[in-house]
Amino acid sequence: MATTDVAPQGTGGQLGRKRIVNDMSIQVATVNGSGSQSSNTVLLRAIFQMGVPISGKNLFPSNIAGLPTWYTIRANKDGYIGRKKEIDFLVAMNAETAQDDVMSLAAGASVLYDQPLALDKLRDDLIFYSVPYDKIVATVCPEAKLRKLVKNMVYVGVVAQLLEIEMGEVEKAIRKQFAKKVKAATLNLGAAQAGFDYAKTNLQKRGAFYIERMDKTAGKIIIDGNSAAALGCMFAGCTVVTWYPITPSSSLVETMIDYMKDHRIGPDGKATFAIVQAEDELAAIGMVIGAGWAGARSMTATAGPGISLMSEFAGLAYYAEIPGVIWDIQRVGPSTGLPTRTSQGDILATAFLSHGDTKHVMLIPASAAECFSMASEAFNLAEQFQTLVFVMSDLDLGMNNWMSDPFEYPTTPIKRGKVLGKKDLEKLGGFSRYKDLDGDGVGYRTLPGTEHPAAAYFTRGSGHNDKSNYSERPDDYENNMERLNRKFESTRSFVPRPEIQKGDKAKIGIIAYGTSHWGIIESRDQLHNEYSIETDYLRLRAYPFTREVHEFIEQHERVYVVEQNRDAQMLSLLKLDLKPELMTRLRSIAHLDGLPLDARSVTDELSTMEGK
Repeated sequence: MATTDVAPQGTGGQLGRKRIVNDMSIQVATVNGSGSQSSNTVLLRAIFQMGVPISGKNLFPSNIAGLPTWYTIRANKDGYIGRKKEIDFLVAMNAETAQDDVMSLAAGASVLYDQPLALDKLRDDLIFYSVPYDKIVATVCPEAKLRKLVKNMVYVGVVAQLLEIEMGEVEKAIRKQFAKKVKAATLNLGAAQAGFDYAKTNLQKRGAFYIERMDKTAGKIIIDGNSAAALGCMFAGCTVVTWYPITPSSSLVETMIDYMKDHRIGPDGKATFAIVQAEDELAAIGMVIGAGWAGARSMTATAGPGISLMSEFAGLAYYAEIPGVIWDIQRVGPSTGLPTRTSQGDILATAFLSHGDTKHVMLIPASAAECFSMASEAFNLAEQFQTLVFVMSDLDLGMNNWMSDPFEYPTTPIKRGKVLGKKDLEKLGGFSRYKDLDGDGVGYRTLPGTEHPAAAYFTRGSGHNDKSNYSERPDDYENNMERLNRKFESTRSFVPRPEIQKGDKAKIGIIAYGTSHWGIIESRDQLHNEYSIETDYLRLRAYPFTREVHEFIEQHERVYVVEQNRDAQMLSLLKLDLKPELMTRLRSIAHLDGLPLDARSVTDELSTMEGK
């Protein structure tokens, strides 16, 4: 951390405080529906354009406009982009939450507030900056009805001056945000400049936090996981999307609609895809199965409540062996739960979704780049193994802003799996739909419309033999279920392998997955620096587990499984997969408050469990 001494000046001045550069958490507390999203995006992008690694997380209400919303920007020169538990710089614009927001801060934090709130009376160990936003915005925005929206851009200018964010980058970010609205860009730029000028003239810098230009974001992009997933699905050759809107998955399909309209219109001007909004989640997955049976690459996107409703159809796809992809953007449950909070609470239910003996393949992205790349992997696996594949994202990844390397253009050919065409059938003379000829549990299939009399077969969700004839014979059912299990076991060799980071003979291992990754990599450094606790780390990327997962547990005395749910769901899956003697090595660290996992929470709990 780059630091130099700064002298105390006025209320909240900290004697001996260091100049803290490019390492802070900025939280903007506003009102839902006030137009703050554009202002926050501009602030985030301006810092990003100065070469500083960032992430942005939005905490918003699940119901009506006018309720509190918080947006947190993490800037960190070392590349830590997980949520930081502590807030260093608060922009308090919401009268309803202002006092609680201020009281939650650690001593020495800075507070920028709307003058009528008079927050400087609450505490004497914080640095307060008061700004008359209404007076400032009135000078730059003649139309009174627009002032509520433009007002937020004033605080961008004030923050820029106090943190030394370059106004040239703020202007660039505003021009990008309002690229198709020249008048709006000019108006908002004027508001930001007015805020910057006011702060320069009237506010004395007393805080310790600064932004300075770096070179760690060159060539990178900012994107949310749902947009990355939509792009990945298009590149994967998806042609049928069926969905029912539900937070936080709706933006995945909404974005995909835009992408497909731009890139999947044929020379005749007609769409080469179908995106259908169904009447409910049951209809959506039913359409996915129908399209997959017909030979299309089909998908839906949903969240936990939708997953619950899709249970019966998931069993049909598993038993009838029909490919399809389901994106689960996980949120807090059960029931309606907290629709706009993040979670990893669908893992166990999804693995065995439906009645009877079912097992489903799950891919688990941790980044926007993996949302893109795992889209292709999901469709390839679904068709290769003729089954549903669930991609287990979450709200934090799906709806928040993430810094990413540009996505690599897919070079792996599309894998349609064991599909017999007319020429194949002419050579074979016929086939048995559910017969395992290759030892991997996967039978051969034909697609509707194949011009050969032997192509036809009945697709059954009821009992059947290897020729797909109806059967209730015990041996046929047992053979079929054992083959399905063999097929599931075969996927272990093809699902994405875990990412492993190993040090020098650490006795402690950490297993995590999805967006927990970003808190874990920072926590491991904290554990090393503060407690001399050395750890190895395995990030799960798929279920079923590959051999590397078993080997990792065997190599460590204690393994902490960190996840964002109450009931240690992934740990339960691991126990079902492990040798009995290895189960006692597993420990659970659960994070379940609906906020993205932060490093400090993991560090505190793990060090305590280790007796430190």
